[in-house]
Amino acid sequence: QVRLRESGGGSVQVGGSLNVSCVAAVYSYRRNCMAWFRQAPGKEREGVAAILTGDGDTFYTDAVRGRFTIAQGHEQNTMNLQMDSLKPEDAGMYYCALRERNCPRPNGDLAMGLQNDYTFWGQGIQVVVSS
Repeated sequence: QVRLRESGGGSVQVGGSLNVSCVAAVYSYRRNCMAWFRQAPGKEREGVAAILTGDGDTFYTDAVRGRFTIAQGHEQNTMNLQMDSLKPEDAGMYYCALRERNCPRPNGDLAMGLQNDYTFWGQGIQVVVSS
């Protein structure tokens, strides 16, 4: 069983920045696909960004590309999401997800995939963006 633990998050005003981190305890420190999803109240969970650990390939959804940066942390199987120029629509619960293999590559390039593509999930951490 892989355990994921998120940290960071919090509250910020529009235009501000926040960072969320995820640590994954896994049996084998091979390449894993780690990702962030988010869910706003009353809305479906949506993908944010993904990274293939060890390789460093990344993917961003259109909503966050250019504003968010996903990166592997100093420790293996850790990742960070730096969120800049935050907007009210970025608020919600942010969930760390992991699958113990490559990220989806439907057309060859690394992609986000769907929730069902990920096996393990964290408990989530709150991000609040106020105007």
